[in-house]
Amino acid sequence: MNLRVYNTDILTQQEIEMASVGFIGVGKLGQACAEMVAEVHDVVGYDVNPVEPENFTMSNTLEGAVLGQDIVFIAVPTPHDPQYDGKAPTSHLPNKDFDYTLVKQVLSEVNAVATKDQLVVLISTVLPGTTRREFIDLIPNARFVYNPYLIAMGTVKWDMVNPEMVMIGTEDGSETGDALELVDFYKTIMQNEPRYIIGTWDECECIKVFYNTFISAKVSLVNMIQDVAEKQGNINAEVVCDALANSDRRIMGPGYMKPGMGDGGACHPRDNIALRFMAQELNLGYDLFDSVMRSREVQAENMANRLIQLAGAYHPTTQTMVSELPIVIVGKAYKPLVAYETGSSSMLVGHYIQEAGFELHYYDEQTGDIPSEDTLKYPCVYLLAHNPEVTYGDQLDTVPGWYNGKHNVTDCDTALTVSTGNGTELNFAPGSIVVDPWRKTPKLENVEVIHYGNTRETI
Repeated sequence: MNLRVYNTDILTQQEIEMASVGFIGVGKLGQACAEMVAEVHDVVGYDVNPVEPENFTMSNTLEGAVLGQDIVFIAVPTPHDPQYDGKAPTSHLPNKDFDYTLVKQVLSEVNAVATKDQLVVLISTVLPGTTRREFIDLIPNARFVYNPYLIAMGTVKWDMVNPEMVMIGTEDGSETGDALELVDFYKTIMQNEPRYIIGTWDECECIKVFYNTFISAKVSLVNMIQDVAEKQGNINAEVVCDALANSDRRIMGPGYMKPGMGDGGACHPRDNIALRFMAQELNLGYDLFDSVMRSREVQAENMANRLIQLAGAYHPTTQTMVSELPIVIVGKAYKPLVAYETGSSSMLVGHYIQEAGFELHYYDEQTGDIPSEDTLKYPCVYLLAHNPEVTYGDQLDTVPGWYNGKHNVTDCDTALTVSTGNGTELNFAPGSIVVDPWRKTPKLENVEVIHYGNTRETI
């Protein structure tokens, strides 16, 4: 098969080279997907429960759907126990992973007859880390890609060829080889021009399950508006939801989809706390906002513990972590270039650092916090809590106190300087450790840079 086409256009029939495709698992979802692929390519399917497809042939054996195929899709289920299906309450049940028995069995059977000339593509839903931990050792004889689908019952065929995005996971996330081969294949069947997301197995596993969870969270939140309307009175939930649905700058658009520091300011923690009170007063019987507030605090504590780990050392006698390097949080206010400390996630992180008995300093000229020269001339562990370019984006030039388009992080010859917001710069002493939760700081000589939240690759 040779499908190397690197433009973003939908291919014409004359540009398409027929591929031979095997589909293992042609149940409720797999059959519809296989039928859409069969509109363009030769497909052979296999399932323990034979079906009568519209436009592809069925094999009586798994081997028959694998041997000689260019691409082999595996679309077997990863179910929960029936009691987890949501028809009855599930929140009281113990936490439980998906059942990977069928996937493992099929991968082993495919591996017995597959070759390196074949690309094996798993589309089943799994938790992050599962492929690397459970599956990859079962399929050494073929090339392997993880490629979950975003499809829904009732619209499977349309979703298959009109996806919002196509996720393609490889071992290291390389945008070459197997990944591009699969991109080229999908271009032959797509009726739209989707985004192609190429990442590691783990990243694509994560995208799939969190995509679904975001939907669940949205549905739960808007239904809470409905419940409040019923309990409070004088509220049409449609009016509220329409207003929110059209607020694409912050709520429905890409805004705030940048992991970094927690939310803050005068409104966010305060409003969540007040809504917790409202849920209690209206006797809704549940509280989404308790989880939101608990998450904010635990996330801050997790970040603090990472800084403590970098700054500390184990005392040989007490076997406890003791402070070895000072910790400096660059940015004390709740956001860059302002003086307001209310709701500051930086200070919440600092609370846990101080609670552990570690030496802590803030550096924020807006709040009047500047560590002594004696502190800064020696190695420290720095947390870059503020990044104006991330926070303000295209609005940065309109923010008072931001001078001449100066970047928050600038690369110097052998050291890093960070603008503090007033036109001055902070220099890191050699031997320092810089933790950047915004993942923008370049690799530096004599300074260790850690991109917090990126465990995939070195900078």
